Amino acid sequence: MTTQFVTSIKKGQNSYELGKSCASDAFSKLKEKNVSLCTIFASIDYDLKEVVKGIRSVIGQDAQIIGASSCGEFTEKEFLKNSISVGLINSTDYKFLVKSEIGLKENVDEVFERLKKKFNNMLNEPGKTSAIMLIDGLCGIGEEATLSAIAAFETEMKIVGGAAGDNLAFKETKVIANDEVLSNAVAFCLVKGPEYFFSGVDHGHKPLSETLEATKAKANVLYTINNRPAFEVWKEKTRNAAKEIGIDVDLLKDASSIGSFLLQFELGFETENGYKIRVPLSVGQDDSINFACTIPGGVKFKIMKSDKKGQINSANSAAKMARKSIGKKKISGALVFDCVCRALYLGDKDFWEAIKTIKSEIGDDVPLQGYETYGEICMDPNQFSGFHNTTSVITLIAG
Repeated sequence: MTTQFVTSIKKGQNSYELGKSCASDAFSKLKEKNVSLCTIFASIDYDLKEVVKGIRSVIGQDAQIIGASSCGEFTEKEFLKNSISVGLINSTDYKFLVKSEIGLKENVDEVFERLKKKFNNMLNEPGKTSAIMLIDGLCGIGEEATLSAIAAFETEMKIVGGAAGDNLAFKETKVIANDEVLSNAVAFCLVKGPEYFFSGVDHGHKPLSETLEATKAKANVLYTINNRPAFEVWKEKTRNAAKEIGIDVDLLKDASSIGSFLLQFELGFETENGYKIRVPLSVGQDDSINFACTIPGGVKFKIMKSDKKGQINSANSAAKMARKSIGKKKISGALVFDCVCRALYLGDKDFWEAIKTIKSEIGDDVPLQGYETYGEICMDPNQFSGFHNTTSVITLIAG
């Protein structure tokens, strides 16, 4: 197998020149000067169309491109904020094709039905099918998107990816598909090769509250908990734990501070395999809470908490799962989709410690690229749920 993955990460002022410089740095590391796939994770503060133009000027017109706006970017070398990272893959073993569709908020099922038709020829080709899926992080339909993808494509497929971010502004997120930069959209890279992608997923959360009930919920909005305004209950149940980390819930007023608070106390559904996390993003004027994906009415849940040790250990656990799944095969590179909640809780220094624990498992010199997301995607063939929150999804590419 011959697959090479290289990365670069930089900060700058001019979006076009920064994209060009970052791509040039990565391109210089490729043994074969031919790019099969380019992955871009970049701060929303840059003009992403200009970033793509700069990158395209280096990698050529034939390379496929997929990417997303983010809340923080990292490679095997460092973790930065307000930067761009570029990953370049050259492979004779894997084939990549990137397409996009808009309209997630209006009808997610129809989006994936249209999207699937763009891949009909490639789906019939031999090989294992994997996909990288990046979605608008503010559409509130993360779980529905993963399920719609599996239903539409009607094939055994491994899907990994994440929801785009915007540095906790919660105003607009974007995905990149070749030369397009889109909102309310999905960017989808279909991959054909001798192996599925190999992955691991874990979170470090434990229950904080007793069991609660979503007594009124619609789509991704939770209106009442135990027949009381949702945010009122959230503050009550987290007050003491929030105080321990320097947050007075009664002083939360602006959207940014409320958003940062919510990201540290998530909702957890109990499943056969432990708790599945759902991240609250913002609060409505009626004290409802907006989530990254649908919250079913009547569902029972607990408010969750974590500590720094648990968050770092969960990153290491996810890396161990991925490393075990790939066995003795050579690792050409890793893509990491890590929730912004984790970085917010850990802080920059300890978040890098979590990345270092991943590197210790997969190999310190293995190229790695990742970003802080508004939700993570990891769905194996024949699974029926694949959208995660406050989680590390680590994907290894054999080479």
